[in-house]
Amino acid sequence: MALALWKNLLQTAKKRILQQRRLSLYNGAHGYEEELIKKKLQQFSGGSINLSKEDNGIGILTLNNPKLMNAFTGTMMVELQERVTELENWKDGKGLIIHGASNTFCSGSDLNAVKELSNSQDGMNMCMFMQNTLTRLMRLPLISVALVQGKAFGGGAELTTACDFRLMTPGSEIRFVHKHMGLVPGWGGAARAALGHAREWLSQYTDGPAAVIRAVKQVVTAGRELPLEDALRTEKDIFGTVWGGPANLQALVTRPKHK
Repeated sequence: MALALWKNLLQTAKKRILQQRRLSLYNGAHGYEEELIKKKLQQFSGGSINLSKEDNGIGILTLNNPKLMNAFTGTMMVELQERVTELENWKDGKGLIIHGASNTFCSGSDLNAVKELSNSQDGMNMCMFMQNTLTRLMRLPLISVALVQGKAFGGGAELTTACDFRLMTPGSEIRFVHKHMGLVPGWGGAARAALGHAREWLSQYTDGPAAVIRAVKQVVTAGRELPLEDALRTEKDIFGTVWGGPANLQALVTRPKHK
């Protein structure tokens, strides 16, 4: 009976959290037609967003458009959303490193696409699309780190704010250069050695069962986004999913010493 109740609570909490993560900030009432926006963005091709998922539960997301300092083309914006959806469905994931190809992070949006999306409605559509994507990225149950090498300008700087941590190599910089383009922020805010250091650094936060690591991130997200009473209830529900669970019972047996 107790086991059945525990499983039911776990499924309820997971369903609630998953719905919150995928909840769109906008809908048709805001003039937001996602499929039409994606079709428009896909007209501006180039670059890619690549995702590799390692056996240790660490995902590596690479912004790959080096000839334009990894600037976001329209297709890259759509691919970023697809990769976020893939990460939402990755049951064994614990951590995520986001970095750019060829020793630079991201110079913002591809100016060729920006010129073609210069009317106000197109701009707002892109803004809503990227706000939705980066909000879902921020809500992932994975501990995320932006590995900043070289420049993170404009939209690239905003992308770093959707991560839990930012690691910067010597000489790198994050700059919100929107004012030089007559804009304000609108998106909500690779050397092997550096990537290896990022993996090593992130491992201190992802050492443990995936279910526990993801639960920790979910509690943090709830505390950041929900009113206090709702956050406390969510924390209670998530706590119930790990209390008496395999990791908790194992810890009671082994009694690990805390450093």
